[in-house]
Amino acid sequence: MKTALHYSHDLLKEVIKPNDIVVDATMGNGKDTLFLARLSRNVHAFDIQEMALTNTSQKLKEARLNANLHLEGHQHVGKYLNNNLKAAIFNLGYLPNSDKSIITIPDNTIRAIEAMMKHLLPTGRIVIVVYSGHLEGIIEKDILLEYVAKIPQEQFQVLNYQFINQRNNPPILLCIEKRRPLK
Repeated sequence: MKTALHYSHDLLKEVIKPNDIVVDATMGNGKDTLFLARLSRNVHAFDIQEMALTNTSQKLKEARLNANLHLEGHQHVGKYLNNNLKAAIFNLGYLPNSDKSIITIPDNTIRAIEAMMKHLLPTGRIVIVVYSGHLEGIIEKDILLEYVAKIPQEQFQVLNYQFINQRNNPPILLCIEKRRPLK
């Protein structure tokens, strides 16, 4: 079976085409931005840390790929979308190998998800990998699970993928997919 992170990429590969608008909501060290840039020419990536922008820019340069990198929080994603989002990914928590006190904030993440859902195309997906191996991560996971459980099923499907018999709080994967309108 695949880990949450590997399965997240499978879910995105199924829907992304070369000209689709896609978002990496948590740029981090650039792995997801690079993954998205290999699938689409229209990537927007967000992070509040300069180190994330530097690391991601270097990875893209080495791979000879491009993306629109934004040094701002993902809660501002809505100003870059125009009812044309095909897919997005979040890796919540903190930037690996950096200041662990700089973390994602549930309210900001929910604001970003809500903005993305407004602009999401039918069959488009928002994938959220939630790391709960630290106290703030546990709180964030609980808030997000409560939030996504209330998303209207008439408009969206929500998947919760997780291993339940593993130690050390393995990440969980949430996927929000916009339903096709009824004819």
